[in-house]
Amino acid sequence: MKGYMYILGCSDGSYYTGSTKCLEKRLEQHQNGKGANHTKKRLPVKLLYYEQYNRIDTAFYREKQVQGWSRAKKEALMRGELDELHNLAECMNRTHFLVFRKLDFGSTQPPEEDDLEP
Repeated sequence: MKGYMYILGCSDGSYYTGSTKCLEKRLEQHQNGKGANHTKKRLPVKLLYYEQYNRIDTAFYREKQVQGWSRAKKEALMRGELDELHNLAECMNRTHFLVFRKLDFGSTQPPEEDDLEP
């Protein structure tokens, strides 16, 4: 059974990412306030982007992946700037910063734990 991952633009400028078996029916539910809590409080919504998959579970997995993305990364996806996705995927937490600051980018091995500064 087919599945869709989609991104909606809400009236407050936020994005909603979801998945469904029937995109047209789900969009109607969102517009009628019978979709997710996020969208029913931010009507009207507009379909900004979707991807179609052969299986609903694949669409659901993609939904969960994209939900975790930053706004900038979602916008790059919607613009079709796929080369930019890698740059926007960088984690900005302290450990990531310390690891990549010390890495020789020719190496695939992270530094030893002792090499990380507190």
